Amino acid sequence: MPVQSDRLRILDVGCGRNKHPGAIGVDRNPAGAADVLCDLDHFPYPFRDGSFDEVRAVHVIEHVADVIRTMEEFHRLLKPGGSVYLVTPHYTDFSSFCDPTHRWHLNSFSFRCFGEDHGGFDYYSPVKLREISVRVKLLAFWRWLGFELLVNRVPRFRRFWEHYLCFVVRGKVIEFVFERA
Repeated sequence: MPVQSDRLRILDVGCGRNKHPGAIGVDRNPAGAADVLCDLDHFPYPFRDGSFDEVRAVHVIEHVADVIRTMEEFHRLLKPGGSVYLVTPHYTDFSSFCDPTHRWHLNSFSFRCFGEDHGGFDYYSPVKLREISVRVKLLAFWRWLGFELLVNRVPRFRRFWEHYLCFVVRGKVIEFVFERA
């Protein structure tokens, strides 16, 4: 009789030297802590469909050649109900532009084409991901003034902030959690 493990299988994509504890790390750089070396711009990654409960990509998505195809690959690797955890700089943050390897400068609505509120962009990909949460971190001054709380607790204010205020009240980092639909 096969033994069932209660431990989550986590893939840390682009893990570098800071692999998530207990995760399988994949990266292209052999100087990091990766368990598996592969080019993150070549698909498929060397894992079976539905191999993971969670895919983590912390400060990775802004480096890949094709964001849509990469998200489709994350979807392929997830078990039904599995989650994707992404962290990326907000496009108004200095760090979004100071790294010459950043190809994409993203905002808190950049992945909506995968969800129900797709804004008419659902034709980009057949993959569907349910947005569980989006959390924007702002620069410390704005956080102290309560803007971060407003941006994260009031969806209409987040949209207003992205449209009209984000170049003054600058974003720092965006954290996304999606569930495989």
